Amino acid sequence: MVYASLRWVIAPVPKSTSQPVTASGSLRVVAALYPRALATSIALPLDVLQAAGNAASAGRRGHKPVSLQLASSQSEPVELTGGVRLAPAIGLDQVEPCDMLLLPGLWRNPQPVLRRESAWLPLLRRLQEAGTIICSVGTGSCFLAEAGLLDGRAATTHWHYFDAFADRYPQVQLKRRHLITQSDQIYCAGSVNSVADLMIHLVEGWFGQRIARQIESQFSPEIRRPFRAHAFQSVDDSAHHDELVLAAQERLQDQLHQPLSLAALAAELQCSPRTLTRRFNAATGQTPSAFLRNQRLVAARELLRTTNLSVGEIAWQVGLQDVSYFTALFQKHEGLTPGRYRKSVRGKLFSPVRS
Repeated sequence: MVYASLRWVIAPVPKSTSQPVTASGSLRVVAALYPRALATSIALPLDVLQAAGNAASAGRRGHKPVSLQLASSQSEPVELTGGVRLAPAIGLDQVEPCDMLLLPGLWRNPQPVLRRESAWLPLLRRLQEAGTIICSVGTGSCFLAEAGLLDGRAATTHWHYFDAFADRYPQVQLKRRHLITQSDQIYCAGSVNSVADLMIHLVEGWFGQRIARQIESQFSPEIRRPFRAHAFQSVDDSAHHDELVLAAQERLQDQLHQPLSLAALAAELQCSPRTLTRRFNAATGQTPSAFLRNQRLVAARELLRTTNLSVGEIAWQVGLQDVSYFTALFQKHEGLTPGRYRKSVRGKLFSPVRS
């Protein structure tokens, strides 16, 4: 019940990672290993990334778009929670700037491990300066705070340690009502479930929307919340502040069921269609029509998950009267037909579906 009122703090995937991974290179991911880390906070995000890499490499024999490594301050296997032991592939002196570093959550009081693993702190600062995306899970954010990387930034941690975190790191903008925060290249997820959502968000930036939806479907789509429908962008360099575009986005979201008339929208906002398109593209990286399409797909997924409306009725509700076009569009971007998506979601619902 604690998370019922929680929201998300998410900004777009940084521009340096917004292009899909191609055959020319691999996505390099390093996961930190330290004692008493939660095994699931390592295994789940790496499983999501590995599955995305496998989907991206389908049909390209021998191509491995994701490279995963475990790094530790010790050479021998590290004992995690539950007696799980993992052997590191590299030491801290071998960790180079990469695409993403994962800091897993810690079981119980994180301070003893932080003191023992202080060698991570200068490495985190170097990786952050080099542009590496750093993702922490639960109390893994304490490593970032100890390194001074969260000073003046929005961050979150496991809810049980909110008070202790706030007392120890008063310079950090702790977001108690948010499960995920983002500031520049630093992401904090408050729980294992929320890091799964974060990985899907990053997968979409690295591999594209189709693969993200495919992987999302494989990893329990019924527990996912649409990022863009519930996102609150943190104030940073990657969040836009164009009031004209914000007004356009609000109108498009409020009028999903209506056909897009760029001329009418521009006239309502007292600018030319060309100016609106240019500023919209500069602020969001997409055209108004692409934004509207994505919002319609978000709404369609929610209606498929929570109502008994037919596919045709859902298409009409989101402003796509042509059912065949809606079905083809949904399958292209989600990796499943509307019917198959609904079936995969309904198979795991714990509460009755409302009509």
